[in-house]
Amino acid sequence: MHTKDTYREFAQKIRAHAVMMTNLRHSGHVGSSLSMADILAVLYETILRVDPKNPRRADRDRFILSKGHAAAGVYAALAEKGFIPREWLRTYYCDNGKLCGHISHHVPGAEFSTGSLGHGLPVAVGMAIAARMAGQQHRIIVLMSDGDCNEGSTWESIMFAAQQRLDNLTVIVDYNRVQALGKSKDIIDLEPLGRKIQDFGWAVKEIDGHDHRQIESALSILPFQRGRPSFLIARTVKGKGLKSMEDTVDCHYKCVPDDGLSAAYKELGVAYEIDV
Repeated sequence: MHTKDTYREFAQKIRAHAVMMTNLRHSGHVGSSLSMADILAVLYETILRVDPKNPRRADRDRFILSKGHAAAGVYAALAEKGFIPREWLRTYYCDNGKLCGHISHHVPGAEFSTGSLGHGLPVAVGMAIAARMAGQQHRIIVLMSDGDCNEGSTWESIMFAAQQRLDNLTVIVDYNRVQALGKSKDIIDLEPLGRKIQDFGWAVKEIDGHDHRQIESALSILPFQRGRPSFLIARTVKGKGLKSMEDTVDCHYKCVPDDGLSAAYKELGVAYEIDV
């Protein structure tokens, strides 16, 4: 078990890196990275069986970021864990840079390139079936947004995974309830999401997606139920960590402006001389 401070420090570094990266080219989606930072901290610190010295080892867990627009957060985690040099973070969204604006499988530690929502879970289902057919024991974990849950391909995958009893598959929903142009409930209301997923045959848990102990406790007992895929609803806050951005629609596309960087790093408690 890791300490609360270990997770908190890791998550805040992810947030600070994401703030820097999105500001550098005035790109968007910082709010999406901020909301999932605590989930990423626990995944990469404790849960995922991955090796930065051998990112393609056959028995590694496969982590798919379905909300590929939040790539900055995953790139930050990969840099902190030694998969990629920290200097690469300054090439995010740059012409001829190392890091694309959406997650790319060309980056060590990234399993699959995603962009449009609704692609991550179908790919993860295929990986889960392939692993079972090959007699392999690694797990497939996919992190989705609530926007992903608007897509028909997601619900086809939910039905298929339950029928195939893919208990090596886990979905985590970064359920911040804000999408590109508005509040999720005003676009497509997913509630009661947990009950719906359970009715489709999945084992479901709901947690506070910013409580590191709850995240660790839930993900340490995968699968939630033998013979069923696992679905973790992590209730989060869009833009978490920066009060001016929290639970706002604007933070989906906006970045922290140049004159707000110092205050943002101070609010996150990170002095941004983080070796980049």
